[in-house]
Amino acid sequence: MFNIDVGSRGSYLSSRCLGAASVAIRPSALIVASVSLSNNNLLEGALPDLLTPLSLRGVAMASRIVVSPMCQYSAADGFVQDWHLAHYGRLALGRPAMIVVEATAVAPEGRISHGDLGIWSDEHVPSLRRIADFMREQNVVPAIQLGHAGRKACTQRPWDGYNPVGAEDFAKYGEKPWPLFSVTSEPANAASQAPQELSAQDIEALVRAWKDAARRSFDAGFEVVEIHAAHGYLLHSFLSPLSNTRTDDFGGSIGNRMRFTLM
Repeated sequence: MFNIDVGSRGSYLSSRCLGAASVAIRPSALIVASVSLSNNNLLEGALPDLLTPLSLRGVAMASRIVVSPMCQYSAADGFVQDWHLAHYGRLALGRPAMIVVEATAVAPEGRISHGDLGIWSDEHVPSLRRIADFMREQNVVPAIQLGHAGRKACTQRPWDGYNPVGAEDFAKYGEKPWPLFSVTSEPANAASQAPQELSAQDIEALVRAWKDAARRSFDAGFEVVEIHAAHGYLLHSFLSPLSNTRTDDFGGSIGNRMRFTLM
């Protein structure tokens, strides 16, 4: 099953894809979440829709509670680390219906930071499968968000300032910046490096990268893939008329601006 995230930074997972009574919550809320039932419901033994099972396109969920994708910035070359096993394992033990693994880059240059998870190589699959398998053992549907940060890639981890990667990061971590690619050559802000405008051939190559990433996601055992198309990242920069000033088949009309995302 696929979902396309085009929400704002304040939203976590689009409830329209999971039903009117569905909700996505922060992990801290998962521990203390409670549902208020009326006296009549308690007496009749009825459950609110939030706690009832839901099936979509063959994916069966025990309830409508979903833990949304949240970047951990703790990967190494895109690979899962012990932190991720502990983090997602802890969430799975809380038994939400579904957990969506954080934004996982379809290409190395699409990472928000050096600490992002990746799925641009078959070598990333085994460690991701460990996470998906443990979720399933807890009756949790494993899901994953696939993304490409576009012109907002190559930034520091939040606790280091969230600025473009530079000399201080090489001195501290041995991490170097990489070239950026986006809808145009316009940088995300005055402090960012200017990206290279993607050609039609570049876009076709990225479509193949997304396809390969989706295949690897299912090979790793994930049952749901969410496409990250928000927050000013690559797909969002094509969708928005503010950032997309192209004059070719990928710019101008809403249909053209949507073309890349729907390819």
